[in-house]
Formats: sequence, structure tokens, C-alpha cells
Amino acid sequence: MKIMATCKEVSELLSQGQDRQLGRGEKLRLNLHLLVCKGCRNFGDQIVFIRAAMKRYVERG
Repeated sequence: MKIMATCKEVSELLSQGQDRQLGRGEKLRLNLHLLVCKGCRNFGDQIVFIRAAMKRYVERG
């Protein structure tokens, strides 16, 4: 296994991390990549924003 994850792998981990606890190795690979990739950091921020917006929408009924 490579230590540095690809953008595709990181996008999958970011999505999966919304629904389950990531393992230590997954977190390490994710965080190392996010240190150097602004695009993936932005994608992660967008996922968090969309999930929060959908939660607010559902709560309103």
C-alpha cells in the first residue's frame, strides 16, 4: 500500500468518513494528502456543508 493517497481515494475516504469511523491507516493517508491538496480540502469542506444543509432541511419538515 502506498502511503500517499490519490485524489480519487481521498474523495472516497471523505465520503465514507461521513458514514463510518475511518481506521488509523485511512486517517493517516487522508490527512497526509489533505496537507498538500487544496482541491481535496475544498471537496471535504463541501461535503460537510452539504450534509449540514440537508440535515437542516430535513429538520424543518
